[in-house]
Amino acid sequence: MIRLIGPDTTAAAGASLARVLRPGDVVALAGDLGAGKTSFARGLIEALGFSGEVPSPSFPIVIPYAPPELSLPLWHVDLYRIDDPEEIEELGLDEARGDSALLIEWPERMGSMLWPDALRLTIERDGDDARRLTWQAPAAWEGRWPLR
Repeated sequence: MIRLIGPDTTAAAGASLARVLRPGDVVALAGDLGAGKTSFARGLIEALGFSGEVPSPSFPIVIPYAPPELSLPLWHVDLYRIDDPEEIEELGLDEARGDSALLIEWPERMGSMLWPDALRLTIERDGDDARRLTWQAPAAWEGRWPLR
C-alpha cells in the first residue's frame, strides 16, 4: 500500500510507473468517481512526454497516443460508459496491445476479459485529501512493481 496525499502525489505515482511501462503492458486502474484515477493517468502520460493538457477519455472512451507525442505508444481507455462487456471487443484493445501499452480506467467493466497479466491498481479515499494505492502485480510485473 502506498499512501498518496493530494493530486500532485497521485500524479507522481503515475509518473513513477511510466519509468517501467513498456508496449504490451496493461495497467488496470480502479477506483470510485473522484478517487484520483485521472490524476494518476495524467502523471503517467505527462511523464511519457505529453506536453499538453491530458484529456479524460470518458466520452471518446479511447485516446491513443503515439511517438513523438509520447515515448511509447499508449492507449488511455475509460470504460465507465460501457454497460456490456461485449462492447469492449469493438474497441480493438487486443490488437492495440500488440504494440502499445494500455491504461484502462474502470477495468471492472471488462469482467473476465481483463488480461491475467494486467497490473491491477486500486485508488481509494483515505481521508479528506489522502488516497490509498493498492495493487495486484502478476509475474509479468515482477521486479517492476511495486517500485523500489
